[in-house]
Amino acid sequence: MKDKMILGENIEFTTDSEITGVNNNVIVCAGSGCGKTLSIVDPRLLNTYDSSLIVTVTKRRLVYQYTQMFKKRGYNVLDLNFVKPQNSNIAFDPLKYIKSYTDITFIAESIVKANPRKEHTTADPFWDDNSVSLLSALIAYTMGENKDATFDDVIEMFTRMTIEEDGTGITTNLDRKFENTNTFAKNRWRSFRSLPMKTASCVFSTLSTTIDMMFTPELRKIINAQKTVDFERIAKEKTVLFVTTSAVNPVLNLFVNMFYAQAIKQLFEIGEAMPDGRLPIPVSIICDDFATGSRILNFPEYISIFREKGISVTLLVQSESQLASIYGADDSTTIINNCDTYVYMGGMDIKTARNISERIDRPLDEVLYMPVGKVMIFRRGQRPIQTNRYDIFHDPEFLKEKKVYESRVVLEKLVKSAAEYKIQTSVM
Repeated sequence: MKDKMILGENIEFTTDSEITGVNNNVIVCAGSGCGKTLSIVDPRLLNTYDSSLIVTVTKRRLVYQYTQMFKKRGYNVLDLNFVKPQNSNIAFDPLKYIKSYTDITFIAESIVKANPRKEHTTADPFWDDNSVSLLSALIAYTMGENKDATFDDVIEMFTRMTIEEDGTGITTNLDRKFENTNTFAKNRWRSFRSLPMKTASCVFSTLSTTIDMMFTPELRKIINAQKTVDFERIAKEKTVLFVTTSAVNPVLNLFVNMFYAQAIKQLFEIGEAMPDGRLPIPVSIICDDFATGSRILNFPEYISIFREKGISVTLLVQSESQLASIYGADDSTTIINNCDTYVYMGGMDIKTARNISERIDRPLDEVLYMPVGKVMIFRRGQRPIQTNRYDIFHDPEFLKEKKVYESRVVLEKLVKSAAEYKIQTSVM
């Protein structure tokens, strides 16, 4: 069977861009509780047979319900759980994907710019630039000293760092380490060391706050796990990678979006190395709650050339205003314009409703008061479609997988209860 996307009642499209002539990037805009997951994500998972998937989930049901289904279809199923790292079967360590000094700078920048307010404010980039220099120096030194180093080693080095003023500038307890290290690390370190005491202290403090927010003790355990995500395998073998984050802990999104920045960069480079410039297997990235937490570094630039590499994204947001709050007005417009499919499922945001009314050339109140359960679908080259939301509970495949999942949950509860009963009786 071939992959397809279902967007509404009786509305489905092939994901073969050679046939459709449009890209597979989809933006889904709907207020909280409008059914984005059940109407868009579930059908997409159910109808994926050939391509690889990277799926952000805040609802673990998706992982439990579809793991066995994908295994039956010949998929590698990877579970990267940022909420409960101990339950993951795969790890993520940013250092494992560094092959050049440019990669070091990219990783440092994706961490430093994790703060969602940095990219579209008028703040002087001087502070971020120097934070990138400091972090790049630490990464380059750590990797130069130990080829098996992890990012946890970088954090340990940073936490031991102290800064003092010596009358002419600053000194640190790490200066001697950088005297005989590689040129890149030494130059980046000198850039930081040339700062006056007050500035250096501010840079250090800012970077310390960012690292503490992103790299919690639980997430550092993921970094130290032995088996890390292999993006080349995702591009060459049918794979589904579930990435679990939290809907109630937005700090986790800082780390998750840094992960996505690395994932997209890796997939681009793998595609670029292929004879035809495309990934051997198309990779689709499904991002639930895309516009929360922080921005993905360089995403507005990447999305414009996704199609030529065999990459596509499905972005679930609550409103266009929410997207603009993270990416800024210009970049959010770029993201929307590079999605050849737009699904609107209703909501209370006036700006979004006004844009939709202009798209369909109808009064604003028709959009604002659109009945619950209706969707509007815009697809490049076609007239807008208004239809009913896809009713997943009448999908035979969904009902079958749901029944298997629920039976497994009941069995697990019985096993757990039996184990607890055995412990209780043995104590009596």
